[in-house]
Amino acid sequence: MRRLVRCALYSSPAYGAVPLVPVNGSLRCATGGIDCFLWCIPFRYRANNDETSDDEHKKLVEVLMINSQSGPGLLFPKGGWENDETVEEAAAREAIEEAGVRGDIVHLLGFYDFKSKTHQDACCPEGMCRAAVFALHVKEELTSWPEQSTRQRTWLTVPEAASQCRYQWMQEALLTGFSDWHDKWSRGGGGTNCDPA
Repeated sequence: MRRLVRCALYSSPAYGAVPLVPVNGSLRCATGGIDCFLWCIPFRYRANNDETSDDEHKKLVEVLMINSQSGPGLLFPKGGWENDETVEEAAAREAIEEAGVRGDIVHLLGFYDFKSKTHQDACCPEGMCRAAVFALHVKEELTSWPEQSTRQRTWLTVPEAASQCRYQWMQEALLTGFSDWHDKWSRGGGGTNCDPA
């Protein structure tokens, strides 16, 4: 199991204030820090075969979710990061390890705070955590991956995925973070290099 990363904020040219610097637990306690995690929303495009659709050539976006190992509902790949990797590298690595997909990190969707009973401790009795959520455009679906014996992956439309999200904050990240970004991008204003062709 990966070690828990405690983080501090610093300014990144690409994303602004981002929890990118792993720091030790005592600094976290002294600064009132919270546990930080990386999540990614893997997505792909498929042909729209809906005969009732006005635009039969429009591509449908699907997102990939995985089962939780600790209860009902579905999740997006998540984890911490090592000192020798960027947050983008870590998010891409977690997608490979947990969901068996490779792709390109194309956008930071935002930061989402949540509480976790498993992360309550003397430094943070409330168990506050922060997730930096990225969009990952899937290029390859692996037939074998590190956690395949405990993880099942499921491709869903965004509305289907929203109804399956285990946590409310995750649903918000999908609907307001991912969907808003994707809608803006598909109209030419999202600032990424992914191509729905």
